[in-house]
Amino acid sequence: MPSILVIGSINMDMVARIDHIPLQGESVIGDGYSFCPGGKGANSAVAAARLGGEVFFAGCVGEDDYGRALDKILADEGVNRTHLRVTREAPTGLAPILVQRNGQNGIIVFPGANRCIKKEDIPAMFAEKVDAVMMQLEIDEEVVLLASAEAARRGIPVVLDAGPAQPFPVERVRSLFILSPNETETTALTGLPVDTEEEVRAAAKVLKERSGAAYVVIKMGARGAYILGGGLDEMSPSFRIDAVDPTAAGDTFTGAMTLEYLRCGDMRRAVRYACAAGALAATRLGAQPSLPTRDEVDAFLQERAGLAE
Repeated sequence: MPSILVIGSINMDMVARIDHIPLQGESVIGDGYSFCPGGKGANSAVAAARLGGEVFFAGCVGEDDYGRALDKILADEGVNRTHLRVTREAPTGLAPILVQRNGQNGIIVFPGANRCIKKEDIPAMFAEKVDAVMMQLEIDEEVVLLASAEAARRGIPVVLDAGPAQPFPVERVRSLFILSPNETETTALTGLPVDTEEEVRAAAKVLKERSGAAYVVIKMGARGAYILGGGLDEMSPSFRIDAVDPTAAGDTFTGAMTLEYLRCGDMRRAVRYACAAGALAATRLGAQPSLPTRDEVDAFLQERAGLAE
């Protein structure tokens, strides 16, 4: 069973269902709201755990009801929380998510305690033997860079989900094995458009050269995913679905891709598996409530086998 250390964010999400995101000065009556666990780091951790991985989560929550609830949820999902720290310096991260009727969303992230991960805590996060380290950009840049350096010292490959979109010095990330942004994040990192497959290929080549990653995998939603590295230079097609809420679909993709690659060593197969897991997540409302199990992904792939997508 592959083991993964996830160093990242953990939030309480407030999911509001609305007709459309309000324009400036406009009030919109919502269809309903709910609270559910989220945060790119915790989403990826739970995704990998549900798919059968051994997962250690390192992050920070506030000393409040949200923090206690999120800790219990990780425990119930079988995620090891040895390195989940509780702080009084800030409240637990919060993310209001506006989900429109067309399935698109808008997210506001209040990092809170996610900004309180201490650099001196990083060496202890590596106490357990793991096969890979997954990180995202909802935590401080310094933490990502220092953790990658610690991973490099121990010979552990790093998988970086380059979201949310922002300029980031990917060339300073050590031991980088997979760099996986989505389309918006790719443009934020490179300044290049990604409207056509040729443009996606050009941007991926820039990212691979800059970062030194063994693989660049660009998540492209309904278009699928583009893979560059290891002799691969190709699109992996998406699955046709009726999207309900894309929240956490990308996080699911990254967790599934990492776990499946550790299992089989085949990036083409890992990305296809990740496309299926991400598609399933997008058919359900909410972040972690939408994450599929391994049985669900296997059944989905078997059902779609041989079908033209």
